[in-house]
Amino acid sequence: MSERTIKRIAIKVGTSSVTYKNGKINIGAIEKLVRLIADLKNRDIEVVLISSGAIGIGASKLGISGKPKTVRERQAAAAVGQCALMDLYDKLFSEYGYTIGQLLLTKDIADVDTKRQNAKNSFFTLLDYNVVPIVNENDAISTAEIGISNFGDNDALSAFVAVLSECDTLCIMTDRDGLYDCDPTKNENARIISVVPEINDEIKAHCGISVSGVGTGGMITKVHAAEVATAAGIDTYFINSQRADELYNIVEGKAFIGTFFPKKD
Repeated sequence: MSERTIKRIAIKVGTSSVTYKNGKINIGAIEKLVRLIADLKNRDIEVVLISSGAIGIGASKLGISGKPKTVRERQAAAAVGQCALMDLYDKLFSEYGYTIGQLLLTKDIADVDTKRQNAKNSFFTLLDYNVVPIVNENDAISTAEIGISNFGDNDALSAFVAVLSECDTLCIMTDRDGLYDCDPTKNENARIISVVPEINDEIKAHCGISVSGVGTGGMITKVHAAEVATAAGIDTYFINSQRADELYNIVEGKAFIGTFFPKKD
């Protein structure tokens, strides 16, 4: 197979990909992710990173056990954790000679033309300067309880960002090797669905809950994100965050472990 023509890719990592179950930062995992992204950029592939983890990290730093239970705790954890997460990304990317920029979004950006265009301008300007945009939802202020609609999970956010920044590829890293034909935690004979040419009710029926216990989404939110992205002409892939190097195989047009959702023509 020939090398795929990928010019701009959005990569989404969930909370379980960048933190341990206790909420502390998984430094090793983030180091590998940053090295991978830096190497992709060395191939002249532009990368937009959508990264979860701020609330989990912030809760750990604040001494909150488990997921924050109230909106106020969630907002405080997000504010504290986002600083720690971005500080680490900044240090690691700088080791490879790359600069990062933080973009915290709320869903009203998607609903208001001027805000959407301003966000789009920010993405393109950062990319023009060879910056790696790192995106998260602005959980410190974004909450349905105060009248601000939110994305609800970073899977939905990743699809929005991929479309807004005009990526040709979206890679969602998860805690599984891809989309299975049944729940692999309950059936040892479960098989990965390598290609999903069409997202229909049968495909959605294969989705189970997140196995990590620390994220907010699950496989169904990822499939919904793939549905949005492919409809916008964006090839979408699911791979295991512990096998992040599978992205090299995707770029090089080789066989990979994961699930491929081809873009709609």
